[in-house]
Amino acid sequence: MEAQPLAIHELSHSRRLGVLLICCLSLFLVGLDITAVYVGLPSIGRELHAGISWLQWTIDAYIIVMASLLMFAGSTADRIGRKRVFMTGLLVFTLASLLCSVAPTVELLVAFRVLQALGGCMLNPVAMSIITNTFTDPRERAHAVGIWGAAFGISMAMGPVIGGALVSSIGWRAIFWLNIPVGLAALALTLRFVPESKAPHPRRFDAVGQVLVFVLLASLTFGIIEAPSHGWTSPLILAMFSASAAALVGLLIYEPRRDEPLIDLRFFRSIPFSSSIGLALSAFAAFGGFLFLNTLYLQDGRGLSPLQAGLATMPMALMICLISPISGRVVGHRGPRVPLAIAGACMMVACALLAEVDASTPLAQLLAIYVVFGIGFGFVNVPITNAAVSGMPRAQAGVAAAIASGSRQVGHTLGVAVVGAIIASQLGTSSHDDPSAASHPAWWFLSACCAVVLTLAFVATDRRASESARRTAAELNPEALGAQALAR
Repeated sequence: MEAQPLAIHELSHSRRLGVLLICCLSLFLVGLDITAVYVGLPSIGRELHAGISWLQWTIDAYIIVMASLLMFAGSTADRIGRKRVFMTGLLVFTLASLLCSVAPTVELLVAFRVLQALGGCMLNPVAMSIITNTFTDPRERAHAVGIWGAAFGISMAMGPVIGGALVSSIGWRAIFWLNIPVGLAALALTLRFVPESKAPHPRRFDAVGQVLVFVLLASLTFGIIEAPSHGWTSPLILAMFSASAAALVGLLIYEPRRDEPLIDLRFFRSIPFSSSIGLALSAFAAFGGFLFLNTLYLQDGRGLSPLQAGLATMPMALMICLISPISGRVVGHRGPRVPLAIAGACMMVACALLAEVDASTPLAQLLAIYVVFGIGFGFVNVPITNAAVSGMPRAQAGVAAAIASGSRQVGHTLGVAVVGAIIASQLGTSSHDDPSAASHPAWWFLSACCAVVLTLAFVATDRRASESARRTAAELNPEALGAQALAR
């Protein structure tokens, strides 16, 4: 999205902080909803008679739609007004949450989750654009982006705890009730404090690119989720994977020919940007897979209640809450390498240790592993955004951050899809339904994802990466390279 700075001289420092608070609140709402639903999955499955694949769709239908439409929502906001689109997103998200809370069947729940995602996709990229244009000083913007990224990490960490308390005390439907007062409060605050802004030359809508992105994500996810029940070589699954591959090829051929593409492939010539996409995919695949496997393990494998399962993840949540702000400060002063290296190492070790757990694993040992994982994930979120916008001129920072945000959602989706498929395949060939044993191969897959994070921590931050970012910025916007380049 092209960036047009707001009339910043009309905004006091306290009002700018208010704008940041509102943007963080919207992101907190979306992140909390993503992860709080996990702890309610066993209850949803029992009440609505849903199998593993439908439970996966309860998560992934939401994330697929949101990830597919992030760029469209951002460009629409540039065209008709960021505040207007942001408020529309809050309203749709809140109303859809109400519908989710009264869904009588799992099919309708998934449909309402799609509607909820339509609202959610209007929040993340638009909030990032608002922040980018409100905080024009590079150092001040870096701190604001750090706080914004930390809010997302904290919300996703707190989701299982809050969701567990609600499911145990009221029921899984209460998870969606929580969104209603928070959404209405954010809507009122946005109306009062957030100024309207538009891009002076909004990007044209890329309908073909948008369709190709949706087909790519939806067909790939459908193929992974449904393959265990239909067979990996069945005509339906092969058709889905073929459609996904065709959509990818179509994007690679079509997008470079447009003056204003949905995804500017020149971005990927920047090693930090390309690495940020790999980091987002790998780290959030690990996080999404962790939440899905952990929910099934704690409630079905160990027999814990939703509240007990949520409380068991409290050490992880606390570590993410404590580490995320520290990560932002470290990135601001030292760059993203150290936080990313710590993140990859801690998450990889934790997933490898979880590959050996069973129903008799001491709880103290389990909680210690959660602490290690929480430390790792607490460090990873802020440097992903930093790497995505590193060296980018301000005019391209919004769209770069939106692509990175979409990559987080795609990674989350694929993590849930893959580990769910692994479990379904393992249980399908086992003589007993032991989710602990069936999950062991899935944990090794997640450990490999974390190893990718560790590797990219060094690839994204060496001298060659910095030089590639400068070359890409010069190609994208040579006139603005000096004064408008974002500080690392």
